[in-house]
This record gives sequence, structure tokens and C-alpha cells, in this order.
Amino acid sequence: MHIFDSDTALAEKESRIFDGTVSGNWLVNGNPNGGYLMAIAARAMLLHADRRSTPIVTANYIARSAPGPVQVRVEEISRSKQFNRFEARMFQDGKETIRALGTFADEKIDCRVERYETRAPGMPPVEDCVRVPALPKFTLLDNLDMRLDPACAGWMQGKLADRSEQRGWIRFTQERPFDLPGIFLAADALPPAVFVSQGIAAWVPTIELTVNIRNLPQTEWLRCALRTRFITCGLLEADGEVWDGEGNLIAISRQIAQFRTAG
Repeated sequence: MHIFDSDTALAEKESRIFDGTVSGNWLVNGNPNGGYLMAIAARAMLLHADRRSTPIVTANYIARSAPGPVQVRVEEISRSKQFNRFEARMFQDGKETIRALGTFADEKIDCRVERYETRAPGMPPVEDCVRVPALPKFTLLDNLDMRLDPACAGWMQGKLADRSEQRGWIRFTQERPFDLPGIFLAADALPPAVFVSQGIAAWVPTIELTVNIRNLPQTEWLRCALRTRFITCGLLEADGEVWDGEGNLIAISRQIAQFRTAG
């Protein structure tokens, strides 16, 4: 079993009540990655959904999660010919840490119109990009191979840019295709876009994250982009896109996070 599958596995102890474990293998500065946590919540909802296409999941991060036991409680909100809607609540030590809403569409939903008014972000080939090195307390980088566009990677050497835009290639270090839970992880895997213009911040904790998956990728590598345009009152937004290597749109995301400087 791939490490990501074992680290998102759940056991249904009672109807729609699941036990699992938040692993220490997907940490960012010692904290579990938000996309990884979303993948756990989404997996719980998918276990009861009979509609699985183009999922839309929004998670509110209520309290800090940590490696250790987790319980996920799923409630069905509605079920129709087109959509299943669920709520998933995650608890650690009796305290609610995440509340997520998931909408899952019927696989036969009408897809006759496919129109892109933008294309996958231009990036150098993988071999010409800058690999993000493994770092203490960043175990996510042990399990994801991440290569940044050199135009966006200057922040790692203290060279900042004018635009808060991060672009890069992502794949699992241990070979594994990106399925639905894996795409939720990838959508939140890039370093914060604000690092490109502001340098490494003390912390950029996620308040709310929405991921809408449109397709399953046809390639091992995913082409990811993240853009922040506004930092005000200690808050920022990050708009993300995930594409495969053939130029197919895989997912779009919107994140609201806090911006905390070292001072």
C-alpha cells in the first residue's frame, strides 16, 4: 500500500463515524498540510457518496491539527439525481478541528461544452526547474517531488519578485497516480505564493480552503500554479490551478489564509 493511502485510511466504527490517524508524513513546519487533512475528510464523504464526479470540497480549519488519532463524523445533507452533499467534521482529543462541506456530482453530468479561456501556465520542463529540498519539520517534501519554475524560486535564496505567483511541477516521490484524494493534497502543496514577493513568512495558516476537481490527470506530473493579489488586515487569498502535463485542467482552488511576518 502506498504511504498516502495508509495515511488517509479510515475505519468505520459506527454508521458514518470513522477512526483514522493524522500522520506525521505530510507536515509543513511541523503542522499537517491542509490539503492532506482535506483528503482525509473527503475520503470519509466519498465512502458514502454514490456520486463521485467533479467533487467540490470546502474546509474550514477551526483549530490546529496534529499527528495522532482523528475521528471523522459524516452527515448527509441531501441526495438527488445529480448531486450528493455531505458535511464532514474532524475531531482530535474531543475538539473539532475541521468542518468540511462536500458536493459530489453524477458521472453522467453534461460535459458537452468544454471551453478554456486560459491555458496551463507556461513553465520550463521538469528537468530545468528547481527542486524544493527536504527540510526539517517539512516531511511533505519527503513524499512529494516538487520542482519550482526558476522564475518563482528566487525566494529560497532571498531574491524576491514583484508578483506573488508560485508555479511548479508535483508528483509523488513513491510512484502513485493522482486520484481524487491525491488531487486534494496537490492543490495545497505548493509553498505559499506570497513567499515569492515577501520572502519566507513566520506562518501562513489556512482559514478556509475550497477545491473543485474537474478531471483526473493523464500524466504522472502535475503542473500547479498559485497566485495571491491582496494582503490586507493580516489576510490573503491564494487562487490555484492544477493541470496535467497534457494541458488538461485538473482542479481549481481558492484559499483564505493569515499572513504572519517574523516580526
